[in-house]
Amino acid sequence: MKQHLERALELAIVPLAAAIVFFEQTLIKYLNAAMAAVARWPPIARVETWLVGLPAYAALCAFVAPSIFILPIKLVAVWFAAMGKYGLALGTLIVGKMLGTAVLARLYRILRPKLMTIGWFAMADTSFFYWRDQAYAFVQSLPVWKRMAALVQKLRVRIADLVSGLFAR
Repeated sequence: MKQHLERALELAIVPLAAAIVFFEQTLIKYLNAAMAAVARWPPIARVETWLVGLPAYAALCAFVAPSIFILPIKLVAVWFAAMGKYGLALGTLIVGKMLGTAVLARLYRILRPKLMTIGWFAMADTSFFYWRDQAYAFVQSLPVWKRMAALVQKLRVRIADLVSGLFAR
C-alpha cells in the first residue's frame, strides 16, 4: 500500500511541487538581487533606514502594506479580463505578483529582526519555514526528483558548453 501511495504522489504531486520549488527559488534569488540594487538608491536607502527604526507593530504594518497596495493592480487585471483582454489581464497579474513578491521579500529581509520580537509572528515564521523545509526535503527525496535534478544539471552543463563555444575565439 505504501509503495502505491508513494507512486501516486510522485505522479500527481512531484511535477507541480518541482515547478513551484524551482520557480520560487529562482524568482526569489533574482528578485532579491534586483531589490538589493534598488535599495542602493539613496531615497530608497533612507526609507529602509527609517523602516528598520520602527517599533515592532509599526514594522508589521509596513510589512503587510504592500499586500494592500497590490490590490489595485489585481482589480485592473479583472477589468482587463472583463473587457476580453486576457493577455493583458494575465500580464498585469504576473507583473503585480512579481512586484508584490519583490517588495515583500525585501521588507521581510530588513524587518525580520523587529518582526521576530512579536511572539506570535516568531512562532508562525518558525512553523512556516519548518513546514516548507520538510515539504522540500520530501519532494527532493523522491526518486523522480533526483532523476529530474540530474537531467537539469546535465542540461545546464550542455547549455554552458554551447554558450562558451559561441563566444570562444
